[in-house]
Amino acid sequence: MSKLRIGIVGAGNIAVNAHLPAYQAVDNVDIVAIADLNLERAKEAAERFSIPAYFGSVEEMLENVELDAVDICTWNNGHAPVCIAAAKAGKHIVCEKPMASDLASAKAMEAAVKEAGVTFMLAVPGRFNVQNMAVRELMEAGELGDVYYAKVANVRRRGTPTGWFTDKKTSGGGPVIDIGVHSIDAAWYLMGNPKPTRVSAQVWAPHGDYQTKGVGRWQGTPCPDNQFDCEDSGAGIIHFENGAAMLFEATWAFNAPSHTDVQVVGSKAGVTLDPLTVYGERASYLSDDVITVGENDHFAEELRHFASCVLEDKPTKYPPEQAVQMQEMLQAIYDSAAEGREITL
Repeated sequence: MSKLRIGIVGAGNIAVNAHLPAYQAVDNVDIVAIADLNLERAKEAAERFSIPAYFGSVEEMLENVELDAVDICTWNNGHAPVCIAAAKAGKHIVCEKPMASDLASAKAMEAAVKEAGVTFMLAVPGRFNVQNMAVRELMEAGELGDVYYAKVANVRRRGTPTGWFTDKKTSGGGPVIDIGVHSIDAAWYLMGNPKPTRVSAQVWAPHGDYQTKGVGRWQGTPCPDNQFDCEDSGAGIIHFENGAAMLFEATWAFNAPSHTDVQVVGSKAGVTLDPLTVYGERASYLSDDVITVGENDHFAEELRHFASCVLEDKPTKYPPEQAVQMQEMLQAIYDSAAEGREITL
């Protein structure tokens, strides 16, 4: 088999604006089908991207098309049922972040994947960003020393999406699980993925469905209940088994400047991203080294990696065990905020 035959599940924003365009640059994949609960939307995506078949459910797709893998691009609470159905059918799985809308669903996905013996990869494109990959190389080469601290932020002054994103039953939460996961995962990856042990966090919702003038909003697909019941912002600290810690903040609506930052600190040197800068010493003098690594299409890199891992029977960069650990961190953030105490993992 020289190409992986993939079926897409979910024809919304992440599929048509990220995954499907990226697949056009991936030469070891054929997209053979797409499914969506909204059949008309599946048809539109199939026509736009020249996909041979379209369906109204993952079950129909699995029954009627010969494929090797499923790419899950549904809203968050759809990840688990689609993943479990695909695993039971013996299909390999790449799943958009987060793994699920809650920890129990993530663990059920892991169990189904392991029972079926199929490959699973969580799709978090930051792991395939050329800057992040370069820092991971520095970390693995010992250039940073012992990495013991990270600080990350994904802050929007006003940028709350609409539709299913703000419905906790469907999404699992607000900015922490939506955009915070990107920065949290970037730092965790650059720290070497130490085991999380304790989480203390708080979330707030003072702005809600704000009516601020002069700002745009990402238009998400409406879901059945379409409630607005999740947080505007969250912040806290994650502790790891090796003694390292990470401070994080993630917001959709916050009365502070918008910014995205990832900072990782080690005993020999520290790094910040965008621009990639290493803060260390040279000949006993402080040094700030800006490293030029260029740019890449991280979605294409991510999906190419998944296909190659399946075709060559190799482990992926984001296996189910790590995906469940990330879900544990996200769940602990919400549990800590709800219960007003530190959560032990």
